[in-house]
Amino acid sequence: MESDLATGEERLEAALYVVATPIGNRAELSPRARRILYAADLIACEDTRHTRRLFGEESPGGQLVACHEHNESEIAPRLAKAVREGSVVALVSDAGMPAVSDPGFRVVRHLRAEGLPVRVVSGPCAFVNALAGSGLPSDGFLFLGFLPPKRAARIRALELYREFDYTLIFYESTHRIEKFLAEIVETLGPERVISVARELTKRHEQQITGTAEAVAKTLAAGSRKGEFVVLIAKNGFSL
Repeated sequence: MESDLATGEERLEAALYVVATPIGNRAELSPRARRILYAADLIACEDTRHTRRLFGEESPGGQLVACHEHNESEIAPRLAKAVREGSVVALVSDAGMPAVSDPGFRVVRHLRAEGLPVRVVSGPCAFVNALAGSGLPSDGFLFLGFLPPKRAARIRALELYREFDYTLIFYESTHRIEKFLAEIVETLGPERVISVARELTKRHEQQITGTAEAVAKTLAAGSRKGEFVVLIAKNGFSL
């Protein structure tokens, strides 16, 4: 029986579709995203095995091709050629919005430079979820993604934005989260208000908001599984 996901009300135009995928809860894959993924002639994905799970027991309509940080520049001309020749091409990362601290920027830049159409399909984004649920000011923010792994570079970044007037947002890995929180306490002070989120939209979702010192202690006593979103309020903010 033909899947109703493979049909749509309209014919999709040849373009690159930047498709947001769930950051945890698979139910957040939108009907439009599903339709485009099933209709796509080519699906460029960070990890083909991970993307294949989105289809469950069904088969994707088009070919899955790996597009990650190590080959993105090389694969971009192939995707542009496919769009130019009339194909529907979808671009996905393992979770969230491609090109936002994930592969995709170089592909989008290449197609824009060639004057080819790019369409963005709305969907989950970890730092937006974390900001909305943090209790920190959201009237303005600066998203800085992952900081360099070396301590000196991270300290310099924190010092640079010490007096920034809006909320700072970072991504951090499970392997470095404790060190990063210690660096925040050391550089910005133990009373600086922060919020740390992990496993967003999943069963064990957690978000802790409070002083940097208190949040670091709470996190150290619990699980550190998953990738983290770390938000830092402007100096002087209190809950």
